[in-house]
Amino acid sequence: MINKNIKKVAVLGSGVMGSRIACHFANIGVQVLLLDIVPKELTVEEQAKGITEQDQSFKNRIVNQSLGTTIRTNPSPVFSKQSLKNITTGNFDDNMKDIAAVDWIIEAVVERLDIKKQVFDQVEQHRQQGTLITSNTSGIPIHLMAEGRSDDFKRHFCGTHFFNPPRYLKLLEIIPTSYTDKAIVDFLMHYGDLFLGKTTVHCKDTPAFIGNRIGVYSMLVVAHLLEQLDLTIEEVDKFTGPAMGHPKSATFRTSDVVGLDTMVNVAKGLYEQVPNDEARELFKLPNYINKLVENKWLGEKTKQGFYKKVKDEKGHSEILVLDLPSMRYRKQQKVKSTTLEETKSIDNLTERMKVYAHGKDKAATLFRAMHYPLFEYISKRVPEITDDFFRIDDAMRAGFGWELGPFQIWDALGVQETIEKMKTEEKRLPGQSGEVASWVSEMLAAGHTSFYKIEDGKRKYYDITSKSYKDIPGTASFIVLDDIRATHTLWKNDGVSIIDLGDGVINAEMHTKMNTIDAAVIEGINKAIDLAEQQYKALIIGNDGPNFSAGANLGMIFTMAVEEKYDELNHAVKLFQDTSMRIRYARIPVVVAPFNLTLGGGCEFSMHADFVQLHAETYMGLVEFGVGVIPGGGGTKEFTQRASDAYREDQIVQNVLKERFLTIGQAKVSTSAVEAFELGYMQKGKYAITMNRSRLLADAKRKALALADAGYTPPSPRKDITVLGKQGLGIVYVGANSMKSGNYISAYDQELSEKLGWVMCGGDVSAPTKVSEAYLLQLERQTFVSLVSQKKTLERIQHMLTTGKPLRN
Repeated sequence: MINKNIKKVAVLGSGVMGSRIACHFANIGVQVLLLDIVPKELTVEEQAKGITEQDQSFKNRIVNQSLGTTIRTNPSPVFSKQSLKNITTGNFDDNMKDIAAVDWIIEAVVERLDIKKQVFDQVEQHRQQGTLITSNTSGIPIHLMAEGRSDDFKRHFCGTHFFNPPRYLKLLEIIPTSYTDKAIVDFLMHYGDLFLGKTTVHCKDTPAFIGNRIGVYSMLVVAHLLEQLDLTIEEVDKFTGPAMGHPKSATFRTSDVVGLDTMVNVAKGLYEQVPNDEARELFKLPNYINKLVENKWLGEKTKQGFYKKVKDEKGHSEILVLDLPSMRYRKQQKVKSTTLEETKSIDNLTERMKVYAHGKDKAATLFRAMHYPLFEYISKRVPEITDDFFRIDDAMRAGFGWELGPFQIWDALGVQETIEKMKTEEKRLPGQSGEVASWVSEMLAAGHTSFYKIEDGKRKYYDITSKSYKDIPGTASFIVLDDIRATHTLWKNDGVSIIDLGDGVINAEMHTKMNTIDAAVIEGINKAIDLAEQQYKALIIGNDGPNFSAGANLGMIFTMAVEEKYDELNHAVKLFQDTSMRIRYARIPVVVAPFNLTLGGGCEFSMHADFVQLHAETYMGLVEFGVGVIPGGGGTKEFTQRASDAYREDQIVQNVLKERFLTIGQAKVSTSAVEAFELGYMQKGKYAITMNRSRLLADAKRKALALADAGYTPPSPRKDITVLGKQGLGIVYVGANSMKSGNYISAYDQELSEKLGWVMCGGDVSAPTKVSEAYLLQLERQTFVSLVSQKKTLERIQHMLTTGKPLRN
């Protein structure tokens, strides 16, 4: 692999993909030059302002407007507004010469070969030898773009297909040509994984590569089955959603989000480009899809597709669904399924697949009807689109959000058992014969019963060439708890498993629903600290679930409050606080590894750790105000302490307190790991960001060992925290009253604000005073318990439990 340091990237083309790719490189600190064409003529507005065709504002209008549109999209393509400082815009006429100073050129212009070749002609005039050059394309053969180029260009040229949006979708397909230097391919695979946070998938230069070839096939299978099985749109989306391990948008809502025209274009392209594909006829679109395209009902971009958002007679938003027989929109009907009901109590997705496979209702019938042709199809795409079947699983998980790839699902159902059922399936789609590829039969005949197996805590795949199991390339740096849990678990209760990660490091893995923190979790975290202090070097708190933690178990708090068990509630909050403080003062280093939702108590645990190794996509916040309480697991104390540490003689200290106060009072949640620092949840020098979620636990382990090996000494409990007393409380009261008078907050929000201010200002003290952590924790706990006894807080908690949304009462 070549040793390259990517400091500057040029992105040619500022459309939807170009601008978003530029933003993602800017997120990781790379300097980006974003270029596009010069407009053909001045607009009326430009003429009115006296702008000429020589002005940069005219020449860069297209690129600046495109980037501006991208920046305003939600969710944001950048981790922080600060990332935008890394992007410089320009145009092809004036700035193409500047690509001579970059390390990597990414072409992302319109999907037309002739235009791409024109751009490459310009690139060849200015590009320095040895500079990486890649094309972001979803459909044009990569080898056609390399034709006629210089030898150095060809050696350093490759396809890099980012999935949209690049910040959030993990798939990055790497598509070399026969000319591409292998060292370049290895570099791109590694760089995409480590620095861009991607699942990098090596693809052959075949139509639609891997992700779209299999993903669009699987969506079209369902599209054809819709009519064959007499299903409705909402039934299909209910059956093929989260219960099946697919995204919440399932099948048809995903089509609306992506744009029906996008799927249609890929399908039509495949029909034209794969004349020898046995399932080619399946890429012909069902009539109802053609009707939608004719009507220009393309999904969210046209405000209607399979679904349409409208206002009802009361002005409330409502999402209607398309009734295919009439081609009219109607109210959605409630979908019932015995199979789905049975899957609700099964957390393990592999076991859930078996329920689907053996069910008798519509959901189960669709499951089998969509997976049997898919299994047959993917088996026959090896070695056409890839030599290694596991890359198909990688592409479907990273590009389409499946929790299990198709070969993993096949394994879950039993490979041989499923093949027997596939042979007897009566209703078949175009290209479906019930026969799988010969390599699968040969694998089974040799006594290998599954595509994957776990050996010595590592997941291995069946290698077709050697007819043996091998380590999956690139995974040596990953720690996958699913693979080691069975053999490395030291202790377990209903809330936590303590798992030995080797080298003297153990991990406390939460596994409650949404990883909410209850009595079992508190017991498990404390047990893990006990074990680590007695026998190990360090402790990590992390897991492989969908979210790190949604915070405290509200149901438990609500039950205690309703039953007026205030002594028990006080004790429970004290245990929570004590656990946060044990994380802070344990005799061994404690590293927390948060990702995705890290709310309330999950945030408080992170704030008390020696170090936080967090994933780039971490949505962290103290959100307790939304349910009518203040942070009670040490969060209020911690923000008071951090405000105190930031006070300086040359500043108005009340403003520092106000900033911390508002972060809690407005329940601010970070939209990235970078913003978690900007909001004050993370502290400089005490956190690091991992781009690739698959590397998070391994990175946390390395940091934990580094702290331990450096001769870790726990900090001393704090007794020097400055609180402002009535001086600060006056500011809080005036601010809360002003917000209430302006109707920005309710009367109860005002009361909550005053209670929070009372704790953060030190309670009943008249002047700035130094207090201890223990003192602040007692104030925090007393206030928390007193608020939970209030009717309006109970109303807020109940509303959150029943609707999942905050109530402003």
